[in-house]
Amino acid sequence: MPAIEAAIEEARANIEAIKADTNEPDFENTIVALETASETLGTASGVFYNQMSSMGGDELHALAEKIGPITANFGSDVILDEDLFKRVKTLHDKKDMLSLTPEQETMLEDTYKDFVRGGALLDEGKKKRLREISEQMSVLHPSFMNNVSKSSEAFEMVIEDEADLSGLPDTAIEAARHAADEKGYKGKWLFTLDFPSYIPFVQFADNRALREKIWRGFGNRAWQDEYDNSENILKIVNLRHERANLLGYKTHAHYVLERRMAETPETVLAFLEKTKTAYKKAALKDLDTLKAFSKEHDGNDDIQPWDVAYYSEKLKQKLFDFSSEDLRPYFPLDNVLTGCFEHFSKLFGLNFKANDSYAVWHEDVKAFDVTDAKDGSFIGTLFGDFHPRIGKKNGAWMTSYRDQGLFNGKVERPVIAIVCNFTKPTPDKPSLLTHGEVLTLFHEMGHAVHGLLSRVTYRSVAGTNVKWDFVELPSQVQENWCMEKETLDLFAAHYETGGKIPTDLVEKIRAAKNFMVGWGGLRQSGAGILDMAWHSADPSDIKDIAAFEDEATKDTSLFPRLAGPMSSSFSHIFAGGYSAGYYSYKWAEVLDADTFELFLENGLYDQKTADSYKNEVLSKGGSEPPNVLYKRFRGRDADPDALLRREGLLKKTDKAA
Repeated sequence: MPAIEAAIEEARANIEAIKADTNEPDFENTIVALETASETLGTASGVFYNQMSSMGGDELHALAEKIGPITANFGSDVILDEDLFKRVKTLHDKKDMLSLTPEQETMLEDTYKDFVRGGALLDEGKKKRLREISEQMSVLHPSFMNNVSKSSEAFEMVIEDEADLSGLPDTAIEAARHAADEKGYKGKWLFTLDFPSYIPFVQFADNRALREKIWRGFGNRAWQDEYDNSENILKIVNLRHERANLLGYKTHAHYVLERRMAETPETVLAFLEKTKTAYKKAALKDLDTLKAFSKEHDGNDDIQPWDVAYYSEKLKQKLFDFSSEDLRPYFPLDNVLTGCFEHFSKLFGLNFKANDSYAVWHEDVKAFDVTDAKDGSFIGTLFGDFHPRIGKKNGAWMTSYRDQGLFNGKVERPVIAIVCNFTKPTPDKPSLLTHGEVLTLFHEMGHAVHGLLSRVTYRSVAGTNVKWDFVELPSQVQENWCMEKETLDLFAAHYETGGKIPTDLVEKIRAAKNFMVGWGGLRQSGAGILDMAWHSADPSDIKDIAAFEDEATKDTSLFPRLAGPMSSSFSHIFAGGYSAGYYSYKWAEVLDADTFELFLENGLYDQKTADSYKNEVLSKGGSEPPNVLYKRFRGRDADPDALLRREGLLKKTDKAA
């Protein structure tokens, strides 16, 4: 708190100096001055919010309720300052007469739009209300996230009878025993809603009643318990809608999408309808196949949601002659991390060297210096935080402690972190990853490299500061390499024998890559549709979030809802940056499928292709419009059918309807 307060005081002084400047407004004394006015505040608040996600705890969340309104108020003071806006508008009005670089043009346009979208053109009454909305939002988003974490942590499934572990792989049993020991449940097994614990249980446990119990626990997060998020959701969507209306937009989705590649809700809804149509047909076929298999396998002719992962795994084993657990011994975390670094070295000429002289926030965190392999120049600092712990947010994400660009008068290199929740090591085994966790590591490292390879002048357009429906391209495209033997051979070696992953096992992974693709695609499309339902209409009449969700997802849900609504724990849209933007995962998959087709044509590590992608996309950040960057790299716009081709839902010669 003292750092935040001192930083705001410093920033206010810098803002006053800009306003007091009697020189004619120009790019340096106005746009750059604004960009750099709050550097210390950005550092202090960045550290705070990053630590709140990765460490959590009541103390930090209590502090967020104080810090949020203070920083929100300061942000409102800046964006609603008439004298500041006058300087920005003066420049914007004569932008065509200024000799600006493409990056500077983007900066000027973005700054002007930030002021307008922040309420600079509103009357005093509306400005006052906008300020109040920002204050309330600054508390509601962390509160939503905290409720999901607390509700998740409140669930424990302690197993005392070893027979109830039937079907579970040794790694899951050992991890559960280790977790129980740490909690004082000696001689028992503890399962939680952390992904490394939850996913193996619903996937492998033969005890159907216990699968149902943990599935319901997961589905009921922050729903009808002391951490219920219903009220938070209704407050958030109504405040977002009110803000959009104040600023002249029909809905929150209209407000958000104005600054996206998609541009309008109509474009997004048409895109989601297209993906839903393609996936639903395949998903229904997947479900029929699963029902027939479950009846044949053990006589179950009443398949339920807590059975899907279980029978999917069994069916995959039958069809492709391998289990997800067959892969785990080949993916010890340290090996995978080293191989992942080597992969990025081959693609982009990066060297990663561990450096234990940096302060870290937990003993699980590792720090690395990243340098250029050719000339040894410093590229940036990377932190990796890999395992679950109490207080830590679920899932995986990349963040930055400092973006690349102008800082304290000098263009500095970035400080980047990836945060994951991978299977923890036990006293007997290292951290052994699933193939899905390997994909996650490559995904988050794709984001990290986007941040690390940034080569711009100004931090606000550096690295991942791009239009939101473009941000997942650099991450998702990296997952493709994890299906290729050439890449897997960099790191996939048995943790005991050191033997490389067998070719036939890799072929089985490749053969199974589109298994249940309709099911997964429909789920993603449904989540995007739910997000748009919350944000593309007036929410003032919504009273029951479960009923609203049921109606919104009736065409994408293949089961009735048998637990709480997804919305109560949908942190991406209620506590993250994905409101009216969850579609972007699928949108970016089109771009990543189209991008990887080029690597498949030219060679997985073809230097010319990699250099073009690095120089035209990754290094440019948000300095130019993404469609311009992509076209420059690919030589054309993305082929919208590339994704359905990759997923086997469209033949090479076909075109989607």
